[in-house]
Amino acid sequence: MEESSIKIGTTKDTAYKWVVIISIIIPVAIGILFKVQIKGYDFSFLPPIYATINGITAVLLIVAVVAIKNQRRSLHETLMKICMGLSALFLTMYIAYHMTSEPTSYGGTGWTKNLYFFILITHILLSVGVIPLVLFTFLRAWRKDFERHRKLAKIAFPIWLYVAVTGVIVYLMISPYYT
Repeated sequence: MEESSIKIGTTKDTAYKWVVIISIIIPVAIGILFKVQIKGYDFSFLPPIYATINGITAVLLIVAVVAIKNQRRSLHETLMKICMGLSALFLTMYIAYHMTSEPTSYGGTGWTKNLYFFILITHILLSVGVIPLVLFTFLRAWRKDFERHRKLAKIAFPIWLYVAVTGVIVYLMISPYYT
């Protein structure tokens, strides 16, 4: 990739604009699609699959950080692209499941219910916030702006990891209540 004279974040930066647009469209589209119910399809098999994808993403994120700390940039780059692909696959399955299935209520009580909702709410909020962080971090690496990439990655990585891990936890906590 040829170095660009356009700085990320300027009004002339088309990629920056696309990151902003995508970061807005994804959560808005999910919110809208959750109100759409398509009958006649059974995707009840998807939650354990997309929870597994979240788990794999979490492991690969950690391996990618270890790779870059050991100066294995090519491996790091490959792993991060895989993580982005896995996240896109997760999102596709997550939307397909929720558009074709009735919502599942958490059946726990007491402190476990409070814990579940704390994890769920932080997971949802951070999953929205991590979208632009990941995309801007990727964009900076793609443009070979590694100094700024590293700075943003130090914020994006723990949030993305938290979202991936809590996705698995939310699944494990709600799975006994699937019908």
